[in-house]
Amino acid sequence: MTLDVGCGEGRLGRDLARLGHRIVGVDASPTLARAAVTHAESGGPCVIGDAAALPLPTGVADCAVAFMSLQDVDAMEKAVAEIARVLVAGGHLVMAITHPVNSAGRFLPGAEEASRPFIIEGSWFERRMLADTCERGGHTMTFHSEHRPLHDYTDALADAGFLIERTREVTDTDTGSKWNRLPLFLHLRAVRT
Repeated sequence: MTLDVGCGEGRLGRDLARLGHRIVGVDASPTLARAAVTHAESGGPCVIGDAAALPLPTGVADCAVAFMSLQDVDAMEKAVAEIARVLVAGGHLVMAITHPVNSAGRFLPGAEEASRPFIIEGSWFERRMLADTCERGGHTMTFHSEHRPLHDYTDALADAGFLIERTREVTDTDTGSKWNRLPLFLHLRAVRT
């Protein structure tokens, strides 16, 4: 079984199901969990639950995916420990987060996009709450997250008994983009020892 932690509306679960994974989604939002299971191409069942207290028995999954969710979990360290609990020994966690450099600073306005200076605001190592508001299609949305330095994630993985097998810093491939010079996302694959 593959556990989709913070599955949202189930988009990734549907992709994984098409690749042969048996998916169980978990999301704290009843609306998103309902959207995941009622979609015409549902990836599998979904339970409403907190990532820091997964409503699943110990050792039931051989893979867990946390795609763009752990940066939004208040108790990230507890969530990582819970993922370790529900994984079998040798099971894998595959996670993607917004790279911490995104939340540590900002590009200065003015210069041509591809050459704008990027500054770190405050301390890279200081955890702090963030709220980003954007508007799309006439809807305003506010996203809450927490800036955490990279070692907070790697320490949580190590403390939960994971061994990191691979990391990738993903950037924009558009050479004219300001994000061509800095990582947008961090992908990690870890095995539960």
